[in-house]
Amino acid sequence: MVTIQITSDQQNVLPIIQSAIVAKVKRVEIGLRKTEQEIQRFETKYHISSEQFMNHYTADDLEGGDDDYVSWMGELKLRQAIWEELELLQSIEYVTQRVSY
Repeated sequence: MVTIQITSDQQNVLPIIQSAIVAKVKRVEIGLRKTEQEIQRFETKYHISSEQFMNHYTADDLEGGDDDYVSWMGELKLRQAIWEELELLQSIEYVTQRVSY
C-alpha cells in the first residue's frame, strides 16, 4: 500500500488529486488493453502461449524472425511494467490534514 498525505488549507484539494489519479489509472488500463491485444495477436499467429514463447522459442523459431521476437518480448515486458504501475496506483491510500493559517 502507498499512503499519500495531503496537507492543505483548501478543502477541495483531495478530490482533485483523486480524480487525477483515477484518470491516470484509466489511461494505464487503456495501454494494458492495447498491449494485451498485441500479445494475443502473436499468440494467435504462432498458435502458442506467451509462456511457451518465453520458455522455448528464439528468433530463429519465428516466421517473423528478429522483428517478431523483439516485438513480442517487448510487449510482454511492457505488460509487466504496466501491471506494476497499475497495482501501485490502485493501492494508494489518501490521508488528509487540513491546515488553518
